Amino acid sequence: MFSYRHAFHAGNHGDVLKHTVLIACLRHLTQKETALTVIDTHAGAGLYRLDGDYARTSGEAADGILRLPQAPALVPALQDYLDVVRGFNAKAGLRIYPGSPFIAQRLLRPHDRLRLFELHPSDLPTLVRNVAQLEAGSQIAVLSEDGFEGIKKFLPPQPRRAFLLCDPSYELKSDYTRVHAMLQEALKRFATGCYAIWYPVIARPEAHELPRRLKALAVRAGKPWLHATLTVKSARLRKLDDGSEQRPGLPGSGMFLVNPPYTLHAQLEAALPQMAELLGQDEHAGYSLQAG
Repeated sequence: MFSYRHAFHAGNHGDVLKHTVLIACLRHLTQKETALTVIDTHAGAGLYRLDGDYARTSGEAADGILRLPQAPALVPALQDYLDVVRGFNAKAGLRIYPGSPFIAQRLLRPHDRLRLFELHPSDLPTLVRNVAQLEAGSQIAVLSEDGFEGIKKFLPPQPRRAFLLCDPSYELKSDYTRVHAMLQEALKRFATGCYAIWYPVIARPEAHELPRRLKALAVRAGKPWLHATLTVKSARLRKLDDGSEQRPGLPGSGMFLVNPPYTLHAQLEAALPQMAELLGQDEHAGYSLQAG
């Protein structure tokens, strides 16, 4: 259950998509003076070393965020994302990668609140130590609880403004069912919240069904939705010279949002083609963007 460690995947193409969306959403939501509650259901460790053993083992950041500084120019949403990550690095280069909790905290105002759920026995104490360095006091709460269930205590929030990010590892097939159930419950409790769900685009029936099921929930609830995907390579097994087959790793990922900021569609309309161009690894690279 706890074999997944995001440290191996920090800064990969999935993070580029997820965190570009996160930043764009929070930039918009923090324009209104009323306090905002941000909930992260699977917070991870909070900060990651791109020059550490985990990241070097996978090398995924090299095909993710580390490709962006090489571009002659970036569209505004991608440039904002890169600038935010650079803000966690004191010197030239990118050695530190901020996870969603630290990106969110960097963008929030003093009167906003951040609620972080994490259960991993290694990531939880690391998250606690990292958050303690921020000296943010009651603005941030780290909860050693199941994020799928724990969100209920914060919905509806007071005041009634919230952004929720859900990005489980999907290490267990049951995560797909739990994501759907969580969104269904969240919409019942707080129908006007902004909900953002990341998921992997992989050759698994549950992964293909999830965005369709989430769309059905949004439509039934009469809520606007947005669905963006980024694919960087083929999902097919690759034949090696010795005759064995190699799995492709993560070929793509998606973000499904309910009640997205009205500004997000235009930002992604500009950013997704550049993401596919810069992060694509073969002729199967591409993107999609739908809204309703």
